[in-house]
Amino acid sequence: METLIGLLVAAPLLGAAVLLCGGRRLDRTGHWIGTALAAASFVLGAVLFADMLGREAGDRTMGQHVFSWIPVGGFQADLAFRLDQLSMTFVLLITGVGTLIHVYSIGYMEHDERRRRFFGYLNLFLAAMLLLVLADNYLLLYAGWEGVGLASYLLIGFWQHKPSAATAAKKAFIVNRVGDIGLSIAIMIMFTTFGTFAFSPVLESVGETSEGTATAIGLMLLLAACGKSAQVPLQSWLGDAMEGPTPVSALIHAATMVTAGVYLIVRSGAIFDAAPAAQTAVVTVGAVTLLFGAIVGCAKDDIKKALAGSTMSQIGYMVLAAGLGPIGYAFAIMHLVTHGFFKAGLFLGAGSVMHGMNDEVDMRRYGGLRKYMPITFATFGLGYLAIIGFPGLSGFFSKDKIIEAAFAKGGTEGWILGGAALLGAAITAFYMTRVMLMTFFGEERWRSAPTPSPKEPSVEPAAETRGEYEVPHPHESPKSMTVPMIVLAFGSVFAGGLFSWGEAFVHWLEPVVPFEHGHPPVSALTVTAATVVALLIGVGAAWLQYGRKPVPALAPRGSLLTRAARRDLLQDDFNHVVLVKPGEYLTRGLVYLDHKVVDGAVNGTAAAVGGLSGRSRRIQNGYARSYAVSMLGGAAVLVAATLLMRAV
Repeated sequence: METLIGLLVAAPLLGAAVLLCGGRRLDRTGHWIGTALAAASFVLGAVLFADMLGREAGDRTMGQHVFSWIPVGGFQADLAFRLDQLSMTFVLLITGVGTLIHVYSIGYMEHDERRRRFFGYLNLFLAAMLLLVLADNYLLLYAGWEGVGLASYLLIGFWQHKPSAATAAKKAFIVNRVGDIGLSIAIMIMFTTFGTFAFSPVLESVGETSEGTATAIGLMLLLAACGKSAQVPLQSWLGDAMEGPTPVSALIHAATMVTAGVYLIVRSGAIFDAAPAAQTAVVTVGAVTLLFGAIVGCAKDDIKKALAGSTMSQIGYMVLAAGLGPIGYAFAIMHLVTHGFFKAGLFLGAGSVMHGMNDEVDMRRYGGLRKYMPITFATFGLGYLAIIGFPGLSGFFSKDKIIEAAFAKGGTEGWILGGAALLGAAITAFYMTRVMLMTFFGEERWRSAPTPSPKEPSVEPAAETRGEYEVPHPHESPKSMTVPMIVLAFGSVFAGGLFSWGEAFVHWLEPVVPFEHGHPPVSALTVTAATVVALLIGVGAAWLQYGRKPVPALAPRGSLLTRAARRDLLQDDFNHVVLVKPGEYLTRGLVYLDHKVVDGAVNGTAAAVGGLSGRSRRIQNGYARSYAVSMLGGAAVLVAATLLMRAV
């Protein structure tokens, strides 16, 4: 069975190579090839999963050594794969949800002339993500990490004829490169400290090194996770990434790219356990980001950007849980799995709404769509109930466990983290109820022409004025789009069953992911009751504001916090002031130094030598009479000097 592990990566990688190099002859069949190879990888994963279930818990880790990648003296890097319970969870999620998104894309991208290339990029993305989670060492993980970054750049900027899409792709690429610096430095420290970067020897030996070294590695890994998973302070790219096609948003936000940071932290758990300061930093980043993303999601009228803020917040929950150590690692992965179902379903549902609404994304131009798109409404609604933690659905089980673990941290820190997680749950219920009400309920606001955009930049327009307004004709999406949505909705409802049966999932991961029972200061029933109350408060507040009142065509000016949230809590403004402007001044200073000082010194020296040469050249003019006069003058000077010296 070990020989099949490499085929998990090889199948979508082959699809990418064929589709991107095969030319226009594959335009008619390329989408089927890409989808078939993604499905083949899922089937292989299911076969390996069945084999893993038949083994003893301690014998479930499988490996495959393909070849020695970089053998140079003491520097040994292997192309080798590691399949254990943690990586298997990711394999099934990536290939399963990824295949559904491929199927959905067949209908969504039907009229795009470059559909073959799009499916090639999707296959490349899956291959890179699978390489990341199957690598048995940090250097090979880094190769998959960079592959995901490249594929995301290609997918986010797929419609590069739109300046906003091209800019968003560059922004995502650059911000992720900042995080990648952290991963590269961490790998360098590992090699100089342990002489290797393979998982097993590094994680087994980290307890023997100094706490300072472990902290340095942990903080650099956290920086990498912040970039890839859009956590504070490297979260600014995520909202702009919505400029790509909707299946890209679903793929990036649900089961692949943004989960890579969570995987890195959980996989490196032994490093963070040996570095309490780094672990505290992880918890802090997660708590801040879950609130940051939730607040941003409350103010967005673009349905995809509202869901992007939600993704940022939900990944914050996962990072918070991962930072809690053994009492939270398993729950971070648990929420990651449930999130993969309901968030993919929500994004695909948003794409279905856009498909039936002439690609309109502004929820203020929606309303009353439930009777025109019943399947989209039902599947999106189940995803909505799951993400807000409605009792019995998948999100209820996973998020509730994270809140319990946060309180179990103990002391003042536990109360702060638990309170932040509860507040995040209430805000999640508010902004997701807002999305549901503005999209599927209320009056049909899309029947009237869009209101002209206001001049004030702090207020988002309902829609741009595009000349003569064409009234949309909402309709249900084709089966190629609705079937994946139905499957994901089924997962949103029943995936919680994996976690409601005692601690089966926790024990499934436990040989790889350590687990300890937390002891919150209040009972689990009390935490559950508080979570449900927070949910009801959020839903009720949203109903009072958006359910009982008409939705205005233009967003009201709002409070200072609302205006800041519309601008992503000023994250781009902060980056511009703190990073961009100083960078510009530094560049200008270096240019001035180069031109005036470096080039000035070089040019000045050249000019001085040239001037001296020009003046010296007048002496060597080639005329004999001039030389005779010079000799006579010199002789006269010598005679005069001799006579003067004798006289003295």
